[in-house]
Amino acid sequence: MADYADVASTLSEQDLDHALANIKHFDQVSNYECEDCGEAIPEQRRKLGAVTLCIGCQTAFEAKQKHIRG
Repeated sequence: MADYADVASTLSEQDLDHALANIKHFDQVSNYECEDCGEAIPEQRRKLGAVTLCIGCQTAFEAKQKHIRG
């Protein structure tokens, strides 16, 4: 019979496998300029794929979303 640690370990591995299988892959091309303010987006950030906002605007957007969700 499996003990609690084995069960927890198995569940943890399953959760990790599920999360890794569902990772979003951004294959879309990133913008060179921010859609909101027009500032240049650094190359390292553009390499992420599907980037449309500079760091400052993305941070503000995420803060606003966090505030809206509560």
